Amino acid sequence: MLKVGIIGVGTVGTSVVNILKDNADIISARAGIDIVVKSGVVKNLSKERGLDITLTDNVDDILNDDEIDVVVELMGGVEDAFEIVKKALRSGKAVVTANKALLAYHRYELEEIAQDIAFEYEASVAGGIPIINALRDGLSANHIQSIMGIMNGTCNYMMTKMANDGVAYDAILKEAQELGYAEADPTFDVGGFDAAHKLLILASIAYGIDAKPEDILIEGIDKVTQDDISFAKEFGYAIKLLGIAKKDADEVELRVHACLIKKDQMIAKIDGVMNGISVVGDKVGETLYYGPGAGGDATASAVVANIIDIARSGKSRPMLGFDKPMEGELKLKPIDEISSKYYLRINVSDRTGVLAKISKIFEDNNISIETMLQRPASQESANLLISTHTALEKDIQNMIKKIAALDFVNSTPVMIRIV
Repeated sequence: MLKVGIIGVGTVGTSVVNILKDNADIISARAGIDIVVKSGVVKNLSKERGLDITLTDNVDDILNDDEIDVVVELMGGVEDAFEIVKKALRSGKAVVTANKALLAYHRYELEEIAQDIAFEYEASVAGGIPIINALRDGLSANHIQSIMGIMNGTCNYMMTKMANDGVAYDAILKEAQELGYAEADPTFDVGGFDAAHKLLILASIAYGIDAKPEDILIEGIDKVTQDDISFAKEFGYAIKLLGIAKKDADEVELRVHACLIKKDQMIAKIDGVMNGISVVGDKVGETLYYGPGAGGDATASAVVANIIDIARSGKSRPMLGFDKPMEGELKLKPIDEISSKYYLRINVSDRTGVLAKISKIFEDNNISIETMLQRPASQESANLLISTHTALEKDIQNMIKKIAALDFVNSTPVMIRIV
């Protein structure tokens, strides 16, 4: 019998307990051993949870219990979770976690501590989608050329509603909060940080890149308006928050931001709260992974699958997919050197000479205009909607500063990258 202790018996933890109970017959048959939850840690012991397991508010009750084989960490956070997981590993207990923030900051340290002790984390990226195992095992014969994905269901829900129903950003954010898709403070989701944590985990498996969130380009969806969505529709694009990893020679670019993406691409067709991740390997070509990226049962399904893996083998695979350092180590591409096509929305006062002056600044910064539309914004102002040919990030950022300083420009231009 394999005995499990759960640290953090909230929505996902409760689902883990219920899945192990409800599906005990098939889980036992697949694992070759019975798996039971012996105890769980909660903050509030007085809250009724309807679970037939021992509950405690003391983490040490699990860490010091010699009968517990696997510790499931579902408490969230970074530093406190890091200390608890370290103690579990050092006591010889296998660990399963769904904590993307923990791994975004401490995955390499945990890999060093774990060594041959099983450490699994499928649920940390895209909930119930088995993207970790796909990258680490199923695609292990490939050099990964790119990863591009919708990794945050809250943002995807909001972008879908804005595009399909014409709802303004503030209104759809309020609706997402009321539905429980977004937190009272939604910054972690709409600011792109949640997706960035997930992208960093995938990039480590694909490329061996040890980067932190502060090292990469992270932007959110908070500046997207119906003007931008109208432009996107007119030119055959959808707007999505994407996490992108792309190999270029000996460098890897990592970025999370809103994107204009052609509507005929599969990723552009993923709507609502669903997640989807495209992976391109040099031998297999493009593979696409689609499914629920959050929710108690979907995330718990991935957690239980990891517990079954541990029950079968009793030891760890290479945590981040590499048994030894890769020859020709890859480097993180500087943000300024990333290249892309760009879309800009520039609100200007309605006066003569505006277009000529703005076009001159584009030319001075080596940026070529592909399309330009003018839309009235008020009686005295207009929005210039412009798309560019491929340019460098540093040139675009420098140009935006110069345009924002013009006396007829009413606010800082909004920029969205085009994939």
